[in-house]
Amino acid sequence: MAEITNCPTCNSIFAKNAFRDVCDKCFKEEEKQYDTVYGFLRKRENRAATIPTIVAQTGVPEDLIHKFVRKGRFNIAHFPNLGYPCDKCGTIIKQGKICENCSSSLRADLQSFQNEQKRAAEIREKEKATYYSNKD
Repeated sequence: MAEITNCPTCNSIFAKNAFRDVCDKCFKEEEKQYDTVYGFLRKRENRAATIPTIVAQTGVPEDLIHKFVRKGRFNIAHFPNLGYPCDKCGTIIKQGKICENCSSSLRADLQSFQNEQKRAAEIREKEKATYYSNKD
């Protein structure tokens, strides 16, 4: 189901869906910029270009190039220096939302939280225990 929202680029109202996150006018402009970047990268000598080099040569904004890579519009196997920033720390990655270091850190934090929850549950169980004594 389409959601009515404002375009993040030009602020006009449009129906956002799973395929487009900008209005038609901005989408057409993004497609032109994609064609520019892809045309630049198709040349053999430019296939190993870094994102700052691509920005300098094409004039396409870095965040838009990251968006193209994130959406899988460029085959990373053919363009080894392309990537996008980790959502947590900003390190350039090639897949997923967070880098391996952030992922490991989150797993460790989750494990420590689970251990603490388990320990708290054990303490509550011990406190619930009722002790009876014989007063004979």
